[in-house]
Amino acid sequence: MAHHLKAIKISERVYWVGAIDWQLRDFHGYATRRGSTYNAYLVLGDKPILIDTVKAPFKDELLSRISSVIEPKKIRYIISNHTEMDHSGLLPEMIELIKPEKVFASIKGAEALLEHFHFKYELTPVKDGGSINLGGLNFSFLETRMLHWPDSMFSYLEEEKTLFSSDAFGMHLASSERFDDELAQAVLEYEAGKYYANILLLYSPLVLKLLDKVGKLGLDIKIIAPDHGPVWRSKLSWILGLYKKWAEQKPTKKAVVVYDTMWQSTAKMASAVADGIIASGVSVKVMKLREAHYSDVVTELLEAGAIAVGSPTLNNNLFPTLPEFLTYYKGLRPQNMLGAVFGSYGWSGESVRLLKEILEGMKIPVIGEVSSKYVPDQEVLEQCFVLGQKLANELKDKLK
Repeated sequence: MAHHLKAIKISERVYWVGAIDWQLRDFHGYATRRGSTYNAYLVLGDKPILIDTVKAPFKDELLSRISSVIEPKKIRYIISNHTEMDHSGLLPEMIELIKPEKVFASIKGAEALLEHFHFKYELTPVKDGGSINLGGLNFSFLETRMLHWPDSMFSYLEEEKTLFSSDAFGMHLASSERFDDELAQAVLEYEAGKYYANILLLYSPLVLKLLDKVGKLGLDIKIIAPDHGPVWRSKLSWILGLYKKWAEQKPTKKAVVVYDTMWQSTAKMASAVADGIIASGVSVKVMKLREAHYSDVVTELLEAGAIAVGSPTLNNNLFPTLPEFLTYYKGLRPQNMLGAVFGSYGWSGESVRLLKEILEGMKIPVIGEVSSKYVPDQEVLEQCFVLGQKLANELKDKLK
């Protein structure tokens, strides 16, 4: 065990005892360029409580941090807010080690944990809106189904005014800083936005309902403690406001040009489309898929109102990076977007039609298209420029 690792005090009775994953660069297809944390929390009631565990390889880190406060076997209860393995991975081993009196999870969580681990231990399901007293402390529970798994729930500790928010309000960010006010706001906004865009965007209608529900409950929340990233203690209204904005998916005056290219013909078209967008007074980001990870592309699309997609034709089909990105983006169910398509070809030329079909299948109206046989000449590039202008102008009209 790494005895030098210490717990970090969050409030009078709550300690962060999680793990920092400095090296993580991929989280099931999400490019985590700044690593991540797996947050677990130790609550010191008359009988100590552990909230969530960590990813299985980080057992020593979790136990070391707990041991800096109490002997791990003194923990009498575990609350599992989320079944995903980066938070529940050590649960069977922790049950075996500490032999807790009870392990609590949501109704769906109790089912899922048994299906994950096939253990004999009897879990204690808690109901949505239910509350219990553990070790002299009052916890209440709020189901957050499909945010982002069926089992997800929030736990609220009344005495510390702390909301343990599972994967909500989190971000993939490995850092030595544990609190929001210790980190640059630009980093917080980008990483929280990337997390929302890649994990929660498709559940935006549920996010709005949850924010409304939490508001009506009137909980006095001073700390939000998520399962990834920093603990929120000073910018709570800011992050709640961002979630509301992102969930509403109101477009802004921004477009993203996404493309790939074989011999630079589609790349030239992408630049001309972008120039047309800029000329019409709309901000643009141009992203080539072999150089921009699709999780970064959807982050740029989070607040955009328009997308222009370009592909060469390869073997009567799209260039392979385009279907990969579009499948990922379709699954996130973006709303309120406008689209345009373009591409080059040598002899068959299916790519533009296929792009249009995919965007329209995503309920993104396509306002125009441009095709180029082989290398685009000045006339085709002018058409691309006009396409960019049209996309930008339609976006501006929509925002009026």
